[in-house]
Amino acid sequence: MKQVVQNYKSGELAVLDVPVPGCKPGGVLVRSVFSLISTGTELMKVSEAGMSMLGKARSRPDQVAKVMQSVASNGLPATYRKVMGKLDSYTPLGYSLCGVVEQVGAGIDDVKVGDLVACAGNEHALHAEQNWVPRNLYTPVPDGLAPRHAAFGTVGSIALQGVRQGEPQLGEVALVVGLGLIGQLVVQLLTAAGVRVVGTDPDPVRCELAERLGAVACGDPSSAAVETAVAELTGGHGVDQVYLAAGGGSNQPVELAARLSRDRGRVVDIGKCRLDLPWNAYYEKELDVRFSRSYGPGRYDPEYELEGRDYPIGYVRWTERRNLACFLDLMARGRVDVEPLISHIADFDDAVETYQRLKDGELKAVAVLFRYPDAPGEAAAQAPAVAVPAVRPGGPAPGPARPAGTPVRLAFVGAGNYATSMLLPHLEQRDGVVLSTVVTTTALSAANAQRKFGFARATTDLDAVLGDPSVDAVFVVTRHSSHAELTRKALLAGKAVFVEKPLALTEDELAGVLTAVEESGNDRLQVGFNRRFAPLLQEAKNRFGVRTGPANLRYLVNAGRLQHGSWYLQQGTEGSRFAGEGGHFIDTASWLLDADPVSVYAVAPAGNEDLQVVLRYPDGSTATIGYITNGAPGFPKETLDLVADGKVLKLDDFVRASVYFGSTAGRKRWVSSRLPKARDKGQSAELAAFIRAVRTGGPMPVPLESLVATTAATLAVRTALTGGAPVTLASAR
Repeated sequence: MKQVVQNYKSGELAVLDVPVPGCKPGGVLVRSVFSLISTGTELMKVSEAGMSMLGKARSRPDQVAKVMQSVASNGLPATYRKVMGKLDSYTPLGYSLCGVVEQVGAGIDDVKVGDLVACAGNEHALHAEQNWVPRNLYTPVPDGLAPRHAAFGTVGSIALQGVRQGEPQLGEVALVVGLGLIGQLVVQLLTAAGVRVVGTDPDPVRCELAERLGAVACGDPSSAAVETAVAELTGGHGVDQVYLAAGGGSNQPVELAARLSRDRGRVVDIGKCRLDLPWNAYYEKELDVRFSRSYGPGRYDPEYELEGRDYPIGYVRWTERRNLACFLDLMARGRVDVEPLISHIADFDDAVETYQRLKDGELKAVAVLFRYPDAPGEAAAQAPAVAVPAVRPGGPAPGPARPAGTPVRLAFVGAGNYATSMLLPHLEQRDGVVLSTVVTTTALSAANAQRKFGFARATTDLDAVLGDPSVDAVFVVTRHSSHAELTRKALLAGKAVFVEKPLALTEDELAGVLTAVEESGNDRLQVGFNRRFAPLLQEAKNRFGVRTGPANLRYLVNAGRLQHGSWYLQQGTEGSRFAGEGGHFIDTASWLLDADPVSVYAVAPAGNEDLQVVLRYPDGSTATIGYITNGAPGFPKETLDLVADGKVLKLDDFVRASVYFGSTAGRKRWVSSRLPKARDKGQSAELAAFIRAVRTGGPMPVPLESLVATTAATLAVRTALTGGAPVTLASAR
């Protein structure tokens, strides 16, 4: 299928061939009929992409701050790869469309194949021939409403949520600053609510349009006509509400709002404009400044948007989906008319030219629609992204070795940030490796990975990998909740498997993986516990030498706080943070101590995710892992001390290591380089070891028993926290 994309680094716009998205549970696959260009938000994004790197940095200081924090935590080379990888990728455009349901995912019963729906979301209602849309981001189109009008649903919901924030009442007077697409819709919604509206915009054509659609008077913001109209309508008191629907860097909108508002009036920011509030003016009138967050309650909440968990109507009357349905209803009943706003309808194949004309100012428009070619039934032949064939037990086990000179063919399931910044860069140029297929649930991420790393094939169909006899190994680099099931299926299909941590989130998931190993006879498994492969730590362990007595290990992990909206916070589906990444630190401790733990004890303060985990080992050694989320951001992420036999090994965040040994009189010390080229946590060496094992048929880099023991110990932390007592582990060796 085709999709409109943009490269944020170069500014290139393209209509790209990408795989059809799979129809996952909890949503529907929709074939687009019309999609709407947001001439404000999207053109701002297109313009930003055309800036220099310095210009991009100036326009997004929030992102610059994140980059600097990443440099402090992960080092400059890793951060550079991650940032450049994000910039030099195709990103989608669009977030408002109308289309026909092509497939219905499991758990969906409110629409059927063939129904017309309006869809929302900048990840789900894209300018693409087909989109997968979750339950709370689509709604059926009322009978009689034209599809081109229904495509306005998302943008209309933005305007509607802004009006709701202003709490208008019958007979009030409102000022709408900015009469672009959102402003024109706000004018109509306010008029429908019995509010008299004054509009202001530098464009006289837009002012005339707003008056035709219900505004009492409109004019240039610098003209006396606007102030005169406000004075006449309000008896000199000022407007009850001001709706800021303008963009740009001028502070004129907020200054105008203060001047024309009544005492204790409401100012609602809908657009993205400068908000340098004149303190005296806002203070003296005690103005109520409010923000309108996109389509309404539920926006940016992954449990609402992705998992379909609705808010009870008794507590949240107007959610994203209910706003979307309400706006469609207003159009269907003739309360809002979007037809006069449509300046141009372009064929989808002409998308790049249309954007360029808008950017250059050749095409002056309030609203532009893309019209899609009719392709009935095309999506029905596509398999769901996570549909996996039932593989019979006893699948073929990999051979003992590959013929000399035969490349190892790899498939990736998942191509997110970690895969594209920390794994694939080490594999794309490696001799004897062929990147065969990349599988993702979103079409564009698969296409990006194919373009950047040279995969022979990109798809959203997992069957294509598990049923392909030429694929030697499968990398599972998806979200945590899918790791165990995908690993189990790949093992049963006879593939060698590299799965990022964690291997499993529950004891049942771990048991399922082990059952697959037993049934298939295929134990070719590696979990991404990369720290034991870090060159600096390996050298330090060699310098420390063989132990003769028990050791005490202390590992401090300054994990830091997660950003709001991170999928790591979805504990209901993705497990706790420690369940997700704690295996890294347990594996490192066990490797340094040359044993697997026999018991686990854990304590945690109430109300946060900080943990103290104590592991006991067969020879009496102990390892204490402090997992801290509220530490200073500038402090190193990982520090480790190992003490035994009169010796001390110290690791400082994979930047520096040292070993102290010898008597007081003749003490000696080894110190690593103080200026390493990069913070190397072992990914490259780990991948090399895995590829070598697949090619030669030799043992996996880490014994299966150790992988299982580390996973079991990680899961036991939750049991120890719940029970308040140490958990004894079955010996894995």
